Amino acid sequence: MRDLYGRDFLSMADLNADELASVLDAADAFKRSLGAGKVKRSLEGKMVALIFQKPSTRTRVSFEAAVYHLGGHPLALNAAELQLGRGETIGDTGKVLSRYVHAVAIRTYGHHEVEELARTAEVPVVNALTDLEHPCQVLADLMTIRERLGALAGLRLAYVGDGNNVANSLALGCALTGMAFTAGCPRGYEPDERIIALARSLAGPEAVRVVHDPREAVAGAHVVYTDVWTSMGQREDQRRKRDLEPFRLDGELLSAADPEAVVMHCLPAHRGEEISDEVLDGPRSAVWDQAENRMHAQAALLDLLVGG
Repeated sequence: MRDLYGRDFLSMADLNADELASVLDAADAFKRSLGAGKVKRSLEGKMVALIFQKPSTRTRVSFEAAVYHLGGHPLALNAAELQLGRGETIGDTGKVLSRYVHAVAIRTYGHHEVEELARTAEVPVVNALTDLEHPCQVLADLMTIRERLGALAGLRLAYVGDGNNVANSLALGCALTGMAFTAGCPRGYEPDERIIALARSLAGPEAVRVVHDPREAVAGAHVVYTDVWTSMGQREDQRRKRDLEPFRLDGELLSAADPEAVVMHCLPAHRGEEISDEVLDGPRSAVWDQAENRMHAQAALLDLLVGG
C-alpha cells in the first residue's frame, strides 16, 4: 500500500479506517517475515533520525530495531545534545534534518512541537509520543488485541486510571476499528475533550464513553487497559494517588470484566500502584506482547511512509 508514502503520522486521526487496517496487516506481515528471516530491506541506504526530548526504553529500542531490520540506519539524537538545547527552533531543526535523513521520529512534550516539525520538515515525521497522543503505542496495542482476540469490531475496551496521551490515542484507535471505548477516570482526570468529541464523531456517542466508576467502566470489557498515574513531566503528589487509588487494576476490578478479558499496560509499570503484580504477571496479561509489537508496528509504519 503506497497511499501512506511521504505522509506524516502525528495522530491516530491521520489514518482512516482502511489505512489503519492496512498498517496492522503490514505489521502482522513484518512479524511473520522477521520470524522467517525474510524481511524486505525497504530502508536500505536510508536514515531515520530519532529525536528524544524525553527518556525512553521501549520507544528508542523498538524504533532503532525496526529501522535496522528494514536495512536502514537509525540516528538516535538526544535533544539536549542538539542545538535545540541552545535555543534553535524545532522548525529550523526540521529543515536541516530534511537535508540529511529520510524520516524523523520525535518523542517530546508539547504536541505543537511535533506539528511544527511536520510543517517545516520535507520528510515524513512520526509522533513517537507527545503529552497529547501516543499513536505508535496504539498501533502496537491494536495489533496485539487482534492477535489475542481476532477481529476488532464489536470488542469493548476499558481504560482505567489517568486519562492521558495513551487514553486519547486509544479512543481514536477504537473508533476507527469499530471497538467500543470506555474511559474510567476520577473527575478531573478525563481524556482530552476534543479528542473524545472527535472519536464520537467517528464512531457515534454510545461507542465512546467516559465514566467515573471503575467497575462500571470495566463491566463486560474484553480488554482492560491501564497506565501509570503520573506521566513523565507531571509532578507526583499524594493527591493524585488518593484520587486514582480506586482505579487500580487488580484481581477484584478485573473480575468485573469479561471472563476471558485481556490485560494491557504500555509500560513502564509502577507495580502495586496502578496495577497489581498478580494481574501484570497473570495469564491474561498481554503486556509483553504489546512491548514486542511496538517494533513490528513501527517497522510496518516506516516501510509504508518511506520504504523503497
